[in-house]
Amino acid sequence: MGYFYIAGTILFTVYGQLIIKWTMDRQGELPDGLLDKFLFLFQLIWNPWILSGFIAAFLAALSWMAAMTKFDISYAYPFMSLSFVLVFILSVLLFGEPISTQKIIGFAFVIIGILIMR
Repeated sequence: MGYFYIAGTILFTVYGQLIIKWTMDRQGELPDGLLDKFLFLFQLIWNPWILSGFIAAFLAALSWMAAMTKFDISYAYPFMSLSFVLVFILSVLLFGEPISTQKIIGFAFVIIGILIMR
């Protein structure tokens, strides 16, 4: 069950990051003025997609709390690196973000690190 909690943490985290990126891409650029920036971001808090990202972050935190009852943090935390891998893959697929040799090498090091830490 502990791995289910870790997977939940990762999936909720990835969803939250991707949905906020997708929503922000649809909203356009941040305004220049400080007050305009604040109003722009404050108004987005009530966007249902942004709210779902916040809810996902909360659910990720709950999943992480549950995972901490099953594992030492030194064992569980490296698995959180999988969120970077998933965000990378999905950002390429969903948003057409560029792939570079450096990103692929970094991606490989993350996977190798997780395997070594196990």
